[in-house]
Amino acid sequence: MMAKTSPVEFIQQVGKEASKVTWPTRRETLITTAMVFVMVIIAAIFFVAADQVIRFAVSLIIGIGR
Repeated sequence: MMAKTSPVEFIQQVGKEASKVTWPTRRETLITTAMVFVMVIIAAIFFVAADQVIRFAVSLIIGIGR
């Protein structure tokens, strides 16, 4: 069973833990954001290409693509 903690003690513990957090610099945040956007664009291009290939293959199989 866990020991009960008073609300005041809990707030103090949260403050101590929050002070241990290492926040990213502005540069790190911008670089990471740019990397996310690049990966989203790459994923979008991949899925559009895959969709077109599958659409073409299905249309050939079904016979719509004559």
